[in-house]
Amino acid sequence: MATRKNLRVDRTSLTHKVGYAIRHPTRVAAYARRAARDRWLAHRHRDHVAYYRAVMASDTARDPEAAVGSQSHDRWLALGEMQFGYLREHGLSPRHRLLDIGCGNLRAGRLLIEYLDAGHYYGIDISPDILIAAKRTLAAQGLQPKLPYLTLTQDLTFDFLPDRHFDVVHAHSVFSHSPLEVIDECLAHVGRILAPGGWFDFTFDRTEGKEHQVLREDFYYRTRTLVDLAARHGLRASFMEDWERRGHGQSKIRVHVA
Repeated sequence: MATRKNLRVDRTSLTHKVGYAIRHPTRVAAYARRAARDRWLAHRHRDHVAYYRAVMASDTARDPEAAVGSQSHDRWLALGEMQFGYLREHGLSPRHRLLDIGCGNLRAGRLLIEYLDAGHYYGIDISPDILIAAKRTLAAQGLQPKLPYLTLTQDLTFDFLPDRHFDVVHAHSVFSHSPLEVIDECLAHVGRILAPGGWFDFTFDRTEGKEHQVLREDFYYRTRTLVDLAARHGLRASFMEDWERRGHGQSKIRVHVA
């Protein structure tokens, strides 16, 4: 099993920041720019969705693949394959209807669209800029005949989606950028749209120490916090141990309607 480092570290502490700067001096300037952007955008956008939409606009303008957390095109391809392969190994079939929360520029979506029956992929994102990039990916891959849905959203209430419709709901690298109230909103409503026997997979940045956030972009949660939050909404959550062997930096939880 792949080992995980620093699960108890508090990235907001001065000790960690100084140590990180000493170990990675070439990253200091980039972090300073990110922190300056954070202060400016936080001042302009008090609402978290509006704030992160502005972050995505800035990042997508530079590089859509980097905007979804891929340091290179090869990594973008590999992370998409990782997500897709895991879902297939855990029972995803072409007949399933799948909702991809935070679909980005279709890093995994391009593979899911090709695999699923026509009209069975529904991608949502808060960023209009990344959705434009998603449409470019769709066209470049020649996936128009699969009739995927790509829709902008403002929240995670899913009020525009039908009851008991989706066999699989998927959120990769969404909760890692979300305050607890956004996660709570999602968990409060996702059960309504899950079909009988369906499941909801989400990744998160895990800590075994103090829960914390870095700027307004990265949030670190204990597993128990999210499992208990799901239970309050009538959902049964399980920590996915086999995902830990994938070598991805985040952890994964799977949720079913209890």
